[in-house]
Amino acid sequence: MKIVTCILARGGSKGIPRKNIIDLNGKPLLSYTIGASINSNVNETWVSTEDAEIKKVALSYGAQVIDRPKELAEDFSRNEDSLLDFANHVDFDILVMIQATSPLLTAKYINIGLSKMLTGQYDSVFSVCREHWVPRWTLDIQPVSWSPYHRHHRQEVPEQFIENGAFYITSREALLESKLRYSGKMDVVEMPFSESLQVDNLDELKVISKLLK
Repeated sequence: MKIVTCILARGGSKGIPRKNIIDLNGKPLLSYTIGASINSNVNETWVSTEDAEIKKVALSYGAQVIDRPKELAEDFSRNEDSLLDFANHVDFDILVMIQATSPLLTAKYINIGLSKMLTGQYDSVFSVCREHWVPRWTLDIQPVSWSPYHRHHRQEVPEQFIENGAFYITSREALLESKLRYSGKMDVVEMPFSESLQVDNLDELKVISKLLK
């Protein structure tokens, strides 16, 4: 049973330029998820990138690198297309996709997900955190799925799981059949909110920097 990680890290991020290797407490952002993967029960840790500098960083922190075609690293490229490209070049039975923007992820949660997959009961497992109801508004100030005339009490609305984007685990068979990062019979790994934050903007980078100190 061969288990590999694929971390997708393109060079052309827009919200934070060069986001995947931006400095976070003295280390490039990408290094945190590489470390989480290497310390987990996966057999190989790979980074898929089209960028020469990201490739150099990935190799320096112990990952292997697959050169991603540039057409799969555009602003609106689907992650699944890069995973399928990866599957065409790297042999595996179980794939762990980790997002480089989740530096608070640790090997513990990856291993919990893998233990669920190795029971044979699931085709895919992914990370989530728990969310209680909060009133949400559109950017043009319209309530989303609620009314100010009938505002819920938080306790009245069931909690939900939301994807925290840290990792997705699937079998090779399920990926090739569905062409999706998750499919078939699924389960989740719940992570606390405090470890579920992602770096998508500079404010989040500042918050995470303080959490890592």
